[in-house]
Amino acid sequence: MKATTAVLLPCYNEEQTIGKVISDFHAALPEADIYVYDNNSTDRTAQKAKEAGAIVRQEPRQGKGNVIRAMFEDIDANVYVMADGDDTYPADAAPAMVQKVLDGYDMVIGDRLSSTYFQENKRPFHNIGNRVVRGFINSLFNAHVTDIMTGYRAFSFTYVKTYPILSKGFEVETEMTIHSLDKNVRLYEMPIQYRDRPEGSVSKLDTVGDGLKVLSTIFRMIREYRPLPFFGGLGAVIDITGIALVISVLIDFWNTGAVARFPTLIGSVLLILVGLLSIVTGIILDVIAKNDRKSYITNSNIFSYLKRAELSDKE
Repeated sequence: MKATTAVLLPCYNEEQTIGKVISDFHAALPEADIYVYDNNSTDRTAQKAKEAGAIVRQEPRQGKGNVIRAMFEDIDANVYVMADGDDTYPADAAPAMVQKVLDGYDMVIGDRLSSTYFQENKRPFHNIGNRVVRGFINSLFNAHVTDIMTGYRAFSFTYVKTYPILSKGFEVETEMTIHSLDKNVRLYEMPIQYRDRPEGSVSKLDTVGDGLKVLSTIFRMIREYRPLPFFGGLGAVIDITGIALVISVLIDFWNTGAVARFPTLIGSVLLILVGLLSIVTGIILDVIAKNDRKSYITNSNIFSYLKRAELSDKE
C-alpha cells in the first residue's frame, strides 16, 4: 500500500502568499493532502486556501506552537511535511524530504543556513540569533545541527504522535530540535534554497519578544533534559564560592588565632550546603530524565508496531 503524505501549513494572515504555496505543493506532491490551519487570521487566508484546494481548519488558540499541536493531534498520515504559508520555502524540495522519512528517518530538517538564508534574510538580528542558538545547543548536546529553528521539516508518523508540544509560539521549532537531540531520534539535514518574503508580505516574528521566548525555551529544556550539568554546574559555582570564603576565614584564624568574621563563616558553610544540595538535585533529576528517555523509546516502539500492523491489515 502506498504511503500517505500530509502537508501541514500553519497560517496567520498569509492572504498574499498562501494560494501560491498550496499550488506549489500540489505540483510537488500531487497525491498529498494539504492542510491549512488558520490561526485567527483577520484577512482572507482561509478563503484563499479553500480556493486553492487545501483542507482548511481553524485553530482558536493563538500561536504557532498551538497550531502545530492541533495538526499533530488531528491528522493521520505516514509522512508529514510542515512548512510556512509565507512562500519562503521551496515546495520542490518536499519529495526528497518525504523519501528520507520513508527511508527510515524520524525528522528531516530543511536546512536554510547552508544555502541562501544569510543572503536572503534582511533581518540581521535574526541571523545573529540563529548563529548564537545553533552554537549553544550544538555544544550542549554534542551535535552538529546546522539549522536549529527552521520551519521546513518532514516527520514520520511515530515522531508526530509521540512528540509532546509544550511551546505555544514560534519557539516550537527550537523545542523540536532540542527534543530530537535529547531523545536521539534519527535526524537528517537537507540543504534547501531559502527566499525572503515577497514584497508586501509582513513577517509575524517579533525579533526581541520571540527571541526572548526562544531563549526561555532553551533554558527550560536544558533544565529538564540536562539537569545534571545545569544543577551540577550551578552547585559547583556555589560550592567554590563558599569554599573560597571559608579559606579566607581560616587564613585569618591561622594568623590571629581567633575567628573574627563569624557571619562570613556561617554564610560560607550555608553556601557549601546549598551547592551540595543543588548537585544532589541534579543527580536525582538526571535519573528521572533518563527514565523519561526510556519511556519515550518504549512509546515510539509501540506506535511504530501499531502503524506497521495497520498497514499490514490494509494490504
